[in-house]
Amino acid sequence: MGHAIGVVGQFGLMLLLAPLVSGFIRQLKARLQTRRGPGLLQPYRNLSKLLRKGMVIPDTASWIFGATPHVLFGTTVLAGLLVPMVSAEAPLSMFGGVLAVVYLLALGRFFLALGGLDSGSPFGGLGSSREMTLSALAEPALMLAVFTVAIAAGSTNLSAMVHAALGQSWRFLAPSQLLAFAALFIVLIAETGRIPVDNPATHLELTMIHEAMILEYSGPYLAWIEWSAAIKQLVLMTLLVNVFFPYGLAAGWTPAGALVSLGWFAAKLLLLSVAVAIVETTNAKLRLFRVPELLSVALVLSALALMSAFLF
Repeated sequence: MGHAIGVVGQFGLMLLLAPLVSGFIRQLKARLQTRRGPGLLQPYRNLSKLLRKGMVIPDTASWIFGATPHVLFGTTVLAGLLVPMVSAEAPLSMFGGVLAVVYLLALGRFFLALGGLDSGSPFGGLGSSREMTLSALAEPALMLAVFTVAIAAGSTNLSAMVHAALGQSWRFLAPSQLLAFAALFIVLIAETGRIPVDNPATHLELTMIHEAMILEYSGPYLAWIEWSAAIKQLVLMTLLVNVFFPYGLAAGWTPAGALVSLGWFAAKLLLLSVAVAIVETTNAKLRLFRVPELLSVALVLSALALMSAFLF
């Protein structure tokens, strides 16, 4: 019974909280730029509007074009259920660990790239090529950064890693933890398509990566893709705040423990969202050929973190 409550509770939390986090970051960026900006609930209104609209499907599209939004949404949600969010016990932790999370996110990215190619648009192919190039650096950096914590826990299962971290003394100031945290933060910026890697608010050919792949999508298909992007952002942020700073996580899915843990989780997400907004506001968009250099920095930092964990 408790396991079913955990699955339903975390599933509902992901669906409801993901657009709110995106809306908060957008509003905070606008305030930092002395603009009014969209409202905090604007992502919900956008999703509601898209779900009620009709769709325009290219004549050249095959079944891949229609299957991509559903596969992307399903893989992202499954990856989220493998990550401890409110409780130290992830709902689907018995089915896999960090490798399963990375592979599920990679599967969603693969289908999104196929969907961009399947539309027959030159922009779709351009965005798919750029996305797969950047993922070749982002995914190894993500795995190496989390492996740094996995070494201390003796397991790649995220729930086991969180339990081990809760039972240990404060280790965030260790060199390996700091390096891994910095690497994963860069991966978060890249994977969510934020400045300086990408600019989700533009449709310019020279800068598009994520937006180029979904340019031909509309209506409910676009709503599922946008919702998936928000959930993916929440999953990566949860990895950052709960794997490296698991304080406040409840041991199980009890009402009192979940409520306290939810408060800590919201506070940690708030701080990380502020950091993301500040990075976006204080940096300019990098040229496309400079983006792999930034991700190479993340890869080097994560490799150094892993070596530090082995040596010290």
